[in-house]
Amino acid sequence: MAPVNEGVPKAGGRAAAPTTTAVTSAAGPSPACGSDFLQLDVAEAPAGGKADWLTRRLRQAIADGRLTVGSRLPATRVLAAELRVSRGVVTEAYRRLTEDGQVEGRRRSGTVVVAAPAGPAAAAGSVPSESPVTRQRAAPGALFAGEPGTDVFDALRTAPARVDFTPGQPDLAAFPRAAWLRAERSVLAELSHEHLGYGDPQGAMPLRRAVARWLAHSRGIRVQPAEVLIVAGTAQALTLLPPVLRADGIDSVAVEDPGSLGTRWHLHNGALATPPVPVDEAGVRVDALRATGARAALLTPAHQFPTGVVTRGERRRELLRWTEDGGLILEDDYDAEHRYDRPPTPALRALAADRICYLGSVSKLLAPALRIGWMVPPSHYREALIDAKRFTDLGNAVLPQLVLARLMESGELERHLRVVRGRHRRRRDAMLGAVAGHLPGAVVHGAAAGLHLTVTYAADVPDTELAAAALDRGVKCQPLSWHRLRPGRPGLVLGYAATPPGVIADGLRTIGEALRELA
Repeated sequence: MAPVNEGVPKAGGRAAAPTTTAVTSAAGPSPACGSDFLQLDVAEAPAGGKADWLTRRLRQAIADGRLTVGSRLPATRVLAAELRVSRGVVTEAYRRLTEDGQVEGRRRSGTVVVAAPAGPAAAAGSVPSESPVTRQRAAPGALFAGEPGTDVFDALRTAPARVDFTPGQPDLAAFPRAAWLRAERSVLAELSHEHLGYGDPQGAMPLRRAVARWLAHSRGIRVQPAEVLIVAGTAQALTLLPPVLRADGIDSVAVEDPGSLGTRWHLHNGALATPPVPVDEAGVRVDALRATGARAALLTPAHQFPTGVVTRGERRRELLRWTEDGGLILEDDYDAEHRYDRPPTPALRALAADRICYLGSVSKLLAPALRIGWMVPPSHYREALIDAKRFTDLGNAVLPQLVLARLMESGELERHLRVVRGRHRRRRDAMLGAVAGHLPGAVVHGAAAGLHLTVTYAADVPDTELAAAALDRGVKCQPLSWHRLRPGRPGLVLGYAATPPGVIADGLRTIGEALRELA
């Protein structure tokens, strides 16, 4: 259908050329003076005001959500060529947006949108985007007001900050790209085309073999490849388990208090109740666990999240006696390989095979983006869980499984772990020093292992207010109260593995200043 404005004069008395007639020359059709990017038409620009026009159009696009935070603008040379204007027009528009704090030049990444516009775009009547990122830019404290919703981690992840202390992140800059590429090339060179079809929903056999060996030598678990189920991270394991547990008459899973808010949400999503069980310096209290009446418990015994407590020997024996009485433990072994000042702690699964469902992944070993994890369930749940995995996604993508298996079997994963363990230790030490210098009187918990530590303080300041004030100042962290079900001392959960020492010091200095202002 022809455009409705065909042949109708435009503003200023100029008539648009009919779209049915092509203007030609000896060189062929005349190129259009517009861009597919935001459907920009330079004919709309007033004479002598092209930079103003382009700046206004870009501001409007950021304000109404067509350009979200993180969007990359076209290169100045490319956009200038498409609009048939001088490159200086585009450069000037980008410069104005940069001065307003709306975009930022990032070398190889180009010019990127970093914030919703203020002032001119709003005055023009644009409605700011209501994405979590935009809301956070306008009111950082809003994330920490009231009870956290199920999207709070997504909103916090995308909130802009100069220092990010989000727990659970390994040093992603240390990802062994060269080793991964070598393993990938090797796998592809040897792979027959038949292996590019649908895989085994239980997981590729080479990876199950590699995981079995890894668990034997690093976690003390003797397991056969047939007992391993490959999943898309622990999160998927906690999605597959609830229907299987409910079919066995289990309608509640006790959880540690404090304990991971995220894992608790997964259990709730599976229609399971989560009665809290207090954690002390020896681990989860088994007397309180028995008092809940729950037949299952989700525990992090090697490095309790978020306190960092290691479950002691006598408490482990109490837990095993609880399983002998019919209890089931879901063992989330999320970061046990990262330890600095203490000997290794074997997994509970190594002590009681058929009453413990073991969960692990490479999210803390390599990167969460790989979405590869494993379960070693009790034998009587195995077939039901394989069926659940089959009907969920037919199994994980095969190629990444084979590459990871090669990385594990070649020893590259162990070498990588040794490298990052040293780097993480140095960053842990930097955080301990910064806490001592900028949060005097604060108590540090769980510093001997893992990728985070927890800090509690005596000041009568809610930790949600402190986290909001820190984010206002550009420092991202999680309040300890998010992970509590019962009242307790305020604190912060601070990840250090992904942050250089100098940045760690700057972030703790900012938190200390915020706490002093609020106290």
